[in-house]
Amino acid sequence: MASRAPRAVWVLSRPITNASRYRCNNAIVAVGGTGETITGRGHATHVYADDRPTSMEERTREHTKENVSVRSPRRYWSKAEIKAIYDSPLLDLVFRAAQAHRVTHDPSKVQLCTLMNIKSSYCSQSARYETSTKASRLLSVEPVLEAARKAKENGSTRFCMGAAWRTATGRPRSFNNILTMVREIRGMGMEVCTTLGMLTPEEAKQLKEAGLTAYNHNLDTSREYYPEVITTRSYDDRLNTIEAVRSAGISVCSGGILGLGESDNDRVGLIWEVSNFEEHPESFPVNALVPIPGTPMENNPPVPVHTLLRTIATARIVLPETIIRLSAGRQTLSETEQAMCFMAGANAIFTGDAMLTTPCSPWDESQDKAMMERWGLSGMRSFEQPGVKAKERARQHAAEGRRVDDTAIASPLPLPQVQSAL
Repeated sequence: MASRAPRAVWVLSRPITNASRYRCNNAIVAVGGTGETITGRGHATHVYADDRPTSMEERTREHTKENVSVRSPRRYWSKAEIKAIYDSPLLDLVFRAAQAHRVTHDPSKVQLCTLMNIKSSYCSQSARYETSTKASRLLSVEPVLEAARKAKENGSTRFCMGAAWRTATGRPRSFNNILTMVREIRGMGMEVCTTLGMLTPEEAKQLKEAGLTAYNHNLDTSREYYPEVITTRSYDDRLNTIEAVRSAGISVCSGGILGLGESDNDRVGLIWEVSNFEEHPESFPVNALVPIPGTPMENNPPVPVHTLLRTIATARIVLPETIIRLSAGRQTLSETEQAMCFMAGANAIFTGDAMLTTPCSPWDESQDKAMMERWGLSGMRSFEQPGVKAKERARQHAAEGRRVDDTAIASPLPLPQVQSAL
């Protein structure tokens, strides 16, 4: 019986450079510096080496361009399209997301972030509930700066500060203290993010001028399910703040919380909402609810890992250039489950003593650092994400009184000294 030649797996006997490419008929086979093979399509009759230096992005663009769009990312999706992605077989979904991830990101890079609660009065700290967490006043400047220095020493390249306000308006002294924190931490060479509730356009502008990199304002869930969870502000209030932040030139960080009692359709609705922003968000945090005794959701069941994976993978495909942040609840996942999340497209984690009101995985030799070393992961540098880099350059141009246009932003401009995460 005649048989076709099997699709080839090529084993190469000589050392491989970090940028080697191999051609088999019309298929490109890219081999990374660690020897991993990214196979192309077609059957093998011969293989030859092409050692011209190429970047990870260039290599992955070549081998995935038949299956994944590698030009400008698609901006608008229908809910039905996103639902079809979300509902696809899980392993196929993760594989497709992994392909998309390698087109626009280095899959070996994960951003390390530290989140500090600088003003407590979150849901679990409400006077209406009997919980073990208590509200507190806004911290003074120096303890926050000391925490940022410690975070930097431990490898974090983004420092996030959360103040549990409904709105920042009407707190001039506190807001000025936060502006000082932003300036000082930005001066350390770190990216700076805050979450302060609703903002006016003027407040967003002041934060931008102080050096704020990103503003977190989660939509939390779909528009339809939102009133079942939150009553202190409307969905449109949140969207208005996001637009004020974007218009000020600050990167938008906006995602959601899983485990609120929402359905799969609500998770799809959340991704649909952010995919239809004027610009895709710079980052999309995926939080898993950590139930706190004494709150209305204390008996909510844990978020299944397959739900977390589906959400991350779908977000990665729909938001190809966005950083997907594996956020609250990560400490409940096993190391293997976390690795699956990285495979599905997550490329940022929070590390440190705590999140806002829940535990966090500490950065030490036995936990996050060891995990990343085992899986071949390393930390991103500050301002490594292209969208963040462009906005930082624009801010510098504006601070220098120079005209900002597309050519100026794209041209080489030294950034302030940045650090490696490892």
